Amino acid sequence: MVPEINYWAVLLATASSMLVGSIWYAPKVFGTRWSKLANVDMDKPAASATMAIITTLIVSFLTAWVLAGATAIAWHFYEGSFFVSALFTGIALWAGFTAARFITHDAFEGRPTALTTMNIAHELVTVVVMAVLIGVWPPALG
Repeated sequence: MVPEINYWAVLLATASSMLVGSIWYAPKVFGTRWSKLANVDMDKPAASATMAIITTLIVSFLTAWVLAGATAIAWHFYEGSFFVSALFTGIALWAGFTAARFITHDAFEGRPTALTTMNIAHELVTVVVMAVLIGVWPPALG
Protein backbone atom coordinates (compact mmCIF):
# COMPACT_ATOMS: atom_id res chain seq x y z
CA MET A 1 0.00 0.00 0.00
CA VAL A 2 1.28 3.43 -0.94
CA PRO A 3 -0.14 6.11 1.36
CA GLU A 4 -2.15 8.91 -0.17
CA ILE A 5 -0.26 12.19 -0.11
CA ASN A 6 -1.42 15.70 -0.94
CA TYR A 7 1.72 17.03 -2.61
CA TRP A 8 0.43 20.61 -2.50
CA ALA A 9 0.30 20.31 1.30
CA VAL A 10 3.80 18.80 1.27
CA LEU A 11 5.12 21.72 -0.79
CA LEU A 12 3.43 24.22 1.51
CA ALA A 13 4.83 22.41 4.56
CA THR A 14 8.28 22.52 2.96
CA ALA A 15 7.98 26.28 2.49
CA SER A 16 6.74 26.67 6.07
CA SER A 17 9.92 25.04 7.31
CA MET A 18 11.97 27.73 5.61
CA LEU A 19 9.73 30.45 7.05
CA VAL A 20 9.87 29.04 10.59
CA GLY A 21 13.66 28.76 10.37
CA SER A 22 14.12 32.28 9.07
CA ILE A 23 12.01 33.65 11.93
CA TRP A 24 13.44 31.36 14.66
CA TYR A 25 17.06 32.10 13.80
CA ALA A 26 16.57 35.82 13.12
CA PRO A 27 18.95 37.90 15.24
CA LYS A 28 16.12 39.50 17.22
CA VAL A 29 14.52 36.13 18.01
CA PHE A 30 17.04 33.34 18.79
CA GLY A 31 19.68 33.95 16.10
CA THR A 32 22.16 35.91 18.19
CA ARG A 33 21.99 33.47 21.11
CA TRP A 34 22.13 30.47 18.75
CA SER A 35 25.19 31.81 16.89
CA LYS A 36 27.06 32.26 20.17
CA LEU A 37 26.11 28.81 21.50
CA ALA A 38 26.86 27.09 18.17
CA ASN A 39 29.98 29.17 17.56
CA VAL A 40 28.70 30.33 14.16
CA ASP A 41 29.95 33.57 12.61
CA MET A 42 26.83 35.45 11.46
CA ASP A 43 29.02 37.99 9.61
CA LYS A 44 30.11 35.52 6.93
CA PRO A 45 29.02 36.41 3.39
CA ALA A 46 25.55 35.15 2.50
CA ALA A 47 27.00 33.03 -0.33
CA SER A 48 28.49 30.66 2.23
CA ALA A 49 24.97 29.70 3.33
CA THR A 50 23.77 28.75 -0.16
CA MET A 51 24.51 25.03 0.13
CA ALA A 52 23.04 24.93 3.64
CA ILE A 53 19.83 26.52 2.36
CA ILE A 54 19.59 24.12 -0.60
CA THR A 55 20.22 21.18 1.73
CA THR A 56 17.59 22.48 4.15
CA LEU A 57 15.06 22.79 1.34
CA ILE A 58 15.65 19.20 0.21
CA VAL A 59 15.57 17.81 3.75
CA SER A 60 12.45 19.85 4.57
CA PHE A 61 10.69 18.37 1.56
CA LEU A 62 11.72 14.87 2.67
CA THR A 63 10.47 15.56 6.21
CA ALA A 64 7.12 16.89 4.96
CA TRP A 65 6.71 13.97 2.55
CA VAL A 66 7.45 11.37 5.24
CA LEU A 67 5.15 13.16 7.68
CA ALA A 68 2.33 13.21 5.11
CA GLY A 69 2.77 9.51 4.35
CA ALA A 70 3.06 8.50 8.00
CA THR A 71 -0.02 10.59 8.78
CA ALA A 72 -2.03 8.82 6.09
CA ILE A 73 -0.94 5.43 7.43
CA ALA A 74 -1.76 6.42 11.03
CA TRP A 75 -5.12 7.86 9.95
CA HIS A 76 -6.05 4.64 8.16
CA PHE A 77 -5.03 2.61 11.21
CA TYR A 78 -6.60 4.72 13.96
CA GLU A 79 -9.30 6.44 11.86
CA GLY A 80 -10.86 9.60 13.32
CA SER A 81 -9.64 13.06 12.36
CA PHE A 82 -6.94 13.41 9.72
CA PHE A 83 -5.86 16.67 11.36
CA VAL A 84 -5.42 15.03 14.79
CA SER A 85 -3.55 12.14 13.15
CA ALA A 86 -1.18 14.65 11.54
CA LEU A 87 -0.47 16.40 14.85
CA PHE A 88 0.04 13.21 16.86
CA THR A 89 2.16 11.63 14.13
CA GLY A 90 4.32 14.74 13.81
CA ILE A 91 4.89 15.02 17.55
CA ALA A 92 5.58 11.29 17.93
CA LEU A 93 8.08 11.30 15.05
CA TRP A 94 9.73 14.45 16.43
CA ALA A 95 10.07 12.95 19.94
CA GLY A 96 11.20 9.50 18.82
CA PHE A 97 13.58 10.50 16.09
CA THR A 98 14.49 14.19 15.95
CA ALA A 99 14.64 15.10 19.65
CA ALA A 100 16.10 11.76 20.70
CA ARG A 101 18.86 11.93 18.06
CA PHE A 102 19.69 15.59 18.78
CA ILE A 103 19.99 14.88 22.50
CA THR A 104 22.21 11.85 21.95
CA HIS A 105 24.53 13.48 19.41
CA ASP A 106 24.79 16.76 21.30
CA ALA A 107 25.61 14.93 24.54
CA PHE A 108 28.50 13.07 22.90
CA GLU A 109 29.70 16.21 21.12
CA GLY A 110 29.60 18.18 24.37
CA ARG A 111 27.28 20.84 23.02
CA PRO A 112 25.64 23.17 25.52
CA THR A 113 22.27 22.01 26.82
CA ALA A 114 20.84 25.43 25.94
CA LEU A 115 21.82 24.89 22.28
CA THR A 116 20.28 21.42 22.21
CA THR A 117 17.08 22.73 23.77
CA MET A 118 16.89 25.64 21.33
CA ASN A 119 17.44 23.38 18.31
CA ILE A 120 14.97 20.67 19.33
CA ALA A 121 12.38 23.33 20.18
CA HIS A 122 12.86 24.76 16.69
CA GLU A 123 12.37 21.31 15.21
CA LEU A 124 9.19 20.82 17.26
CA VAL A 125 7.72 24.10 16.04
CA THR A 126 8.72 23.25 12.46
CA VAL A 127 7.12 19.79 12.60
CA VAL A 128 3.95 21.05 14.30
CA VAL A 129 3.50 23.76 11.63
CA MET A 130 4.09 21.14 8.93
CA ALA A 131 1.59 18.80 10.62
CA VAL A 132 -1.04 21.54 10.80
CA LEU A 133 -0.65 22.30 7.08
CA ILE A 134 -0.72 18.63 6.12
CA GLY A 135 -3.61 17.99 8.51
CA VAL A 136 -5.85 20.73 7.14
CA TRP A 137 -5.28 19.60 3.54
CA PRO A 138 -5.67 15.82 3.57
CA PRO A 139 -5.23 13.90 0.34
CA ALA A 140 -8.27 13.41 -1.85
CA LEU A 141 -9.49 10.02 -0.72
CA GLY A 142 -11.37 8.34 -3.50
